[in-house]
Amino acid sequence: MPRKLSTDDELLARLRTLTAQARERAEYQRSQVELAIALQRGMLPRDLPDTPRFHLAVRYAPATYGLNVGGDWYDAFTLPDGRIGLSIGDVQGHNIEAAAFMGQVRAGLRALASVTGEPGELLSRTNDLLITLGNDLFATCTFMRLDPETGVLESARAGHIPFVWATADGKSGIGEDEGGPPLGIEPGTEYPVSRFRLTTGGMFVLLTDGVVEGPSMNIEEGLDQVARLAGIAAVAGLEAHSLAAAVIKGAEQVGHEDDAAVLVMGHDGLDGTP
Repeated sequence: MPRKLSTDDELLARLRTLTAQARERAEYQRSQVELAIALQRGMLPRDLPDTPRFHLAVRYAPATYGLNVGGDWYDAFTLPDGRIGLSIGDVQGHNIEAAAFMGQVRAGLRALASVTGEPGELLSRTNDLLITLGNDLFATCTFMRLDPETGVLESARAGHIPFVWATADGKSGIGEDEGGPPLGIEPGTEYPVSRFRLTTGGMFVLLTDGVVEGPSMNIEEGLDQVARLAGIAAVAGLEAHSLAAAVIKGAEQVGHEDDAAVLVMGHDGLDGTP
């Protein structure tokens, strides 16, 4: 006659079952995070345009908290007319779908930039394209077009946080350009274009909200901190990559529950121009 399981035996058996289930869920979640991070890194550009007198630097830190792997991206590429296109953005959500949608947005921007590099029109076309895909996700984005001959920057913003600027004489601040709604929400949206000039010794910093906002810091404080760093870097004549490294390091103070991406443009002067 088989021995009847005691209450302790039943509890131990149940505990072993729950432990095995918890281990399986943890393994599944870890594989999902690893896959999303691999997707992100595979979609980010391997090389940046090499332009005399203008220097680009990027830093990217994926979220490492739970399943908070999102769809932040940066990109920089040469347009058909020789100018440089720069984009940075953030997809709603923190999962594999967000990472995959990020790839669609970035690819869409690049493809449409071969037709028009005008930032406002490019964001409008990308917005309409994303809506036709029928995805429920949306993305914030800033797209800039840099003319290496003049230092003129044209910028359009789709629901994204503002950029930060600094000049060699110690001035720095947060961009006050007008923006439009995120991409993928409202068809037929028009995005206003603002124009700036990157002067000798100056810097522009594009970033995602994971750099400046989190449980330990609000976005206003975070942007002010980056502006101070940019001002110090410009006065000290630091290179773009040094500022990018300092900004991403400062992002650790916000709590890092989100991806963090930084793209810095620096200008060391036109040949023969004081």
